Amino acid sequence: MSYPTQSGVQFSDEELLDLAAAWIALSVAFALLLEPIHRGVGTPTTFVLSVALSFVTVGVGFLCHELAHKVVAIRYGQIAEFRADYQMLFLAIMSALIGFLFAAPGAVYHAGRITERENAMIALAGPLTNHGLALLFFPLMIFPGIGIVGHMGVLINLFLATFNMIPFGPLDGKSVWNWNKGVFAVVFLASVALLAGFILMFGIGLW
Repeated sequence: MSYPTQSGVQFSDEELLDLAAAWIALSVAFALLLEPIHRGVGTPTTFVLSVALSFVTVGVGFLCHELAHKVVAIRYGQIAEFRADYQMLFLAIMSALIGFLFAAPGAVYHAGRITERENAMIALAGPLTNHGLALLFFPLMIFPGIGIVGHMGVLINLFLATFNMIPFGPLDGKSVWNWNKGVFAVVFLASVALLAGFILMFGIGLW
């Protein structure tokens, strides 16, 4: 069975809508955790600031993670598009309202002939991109006024990398584990160590 190839990185209108919906929903959900205005904490102004903070940290981490999957999948000749799971986006916001977050916003689906190694490379692209973003956010921590952006950017991206490397179900770690357990161990343990080390050194408090 043959599949058509996708030339370059292209986005359908549906995909752009799904990416935007997931980006906004995740940002609002995280803001509800940071600034639970529905519980009388904070003000409308501080809540809007929390949404903006989430938009440029959580949102960027999610977006770049998914786009990395798409770019590498296309590099291997796949048809690849992100699809949001609107039920899970609704659940993310509802769970945030009661004090925790369950976020599975969707995924990049790809089709075409592919080897186990290539599938693992597509999976690895997401967590490794989050590591790179954490490195980019880190220097911002030293600047007054925007240090919180750097702190949350590092924390969220290290968390996304670690969580997605869990070798379970549809998570990225499962594909890497199935291909090469040595590579899986290196990336997963490095992700855990970086996240734990950051929390020990800088904590998780943002305000």
